[in-house]
Amino acid sequence: MSTVQVSVDRTSRTPLHVQLAQQLESAIQGGDLPVGSRLSNEVDLAEAYGLSRPTVRQAIARLVDQGLLVRKRGVGTQVVGNSGQVRRSLELTSLYDDLSAAHRKPQTEVLRFGIAPASPDVAAALQCEQGDRVLRLERLRRADGEPLALMRNWLPPEVLDTDPNTLAERGLYELLRAEGVRLKVAHQTISAQPATTEQARLLMEEPGYPLLATTRITYDDHGRAVEFGSHLFRASRYAFEHTLVHR
Repeated sequence: MSTVQVSVDRTSRTPLHVQLAQQLESAIQGGDLPVGSRLSNEVDLAEAYGLSRPTVRQAIARLVDQGLLVRKRGVGTQVVGNSGQVRRSLELTSLYDDLSAAHRKPQTEVLRFGIAPASPDVAAALQCEQGDRVLRLERLRRADGEPLALMRNWLPPEVLDTDPNTLAERGLYELLRAEGVRLKVAHQTISAQPATTEQARLLMEEPGYPLLATTRITYDDHGRAVEFGSHLFRASRYAFEHTLVHR
């Protein structure tokens, strides 16, 4: 039976079962709990982690719902992997950073790179005039060799000095931080939209298949809009998750 080191913060607003589930998920993603391994029973886990049995049961149920664990009669609770899906917390991080942190291998194909005139939507997002020069990026992001996201970004040209080869090797937020840009806050919307023929081809889905769509406007510590992103994710391979706290 398998256990991993767990440390929960009882002063945190995040419920204990969520903290436990997140740490077990990290252990699964990182290989500390390999596919096929079995967890100790709830009583033993509760004793090992100093938690109540209902707390452990809730955490296990959460991971079962995520497809990371499965309960088998006569076998117990077994690790079945991540089903190929990337789960991402709602934080001001880049997909590249999140994939790296989850021990997934990010790969980037730069589809478009250059200066373009700002459309009305881009101008409104970046607080500039329509037709102003902006840096336009379009990339296909893969995780472990599998297409995951089609990402389009627009930035004021002065905030980033890079080239397609560098952009293919490093994350956008990493490059911005290296330029001294301090990202502070972002406004993001999440919706769904059907894949066009070209989007479906790039993401290896069928035309019309629903994609998870996000738009994000990111501001620096001076309140300046430094990035406008419009991204499409494979809904079968990608999910956002967050914890809601009553105030």
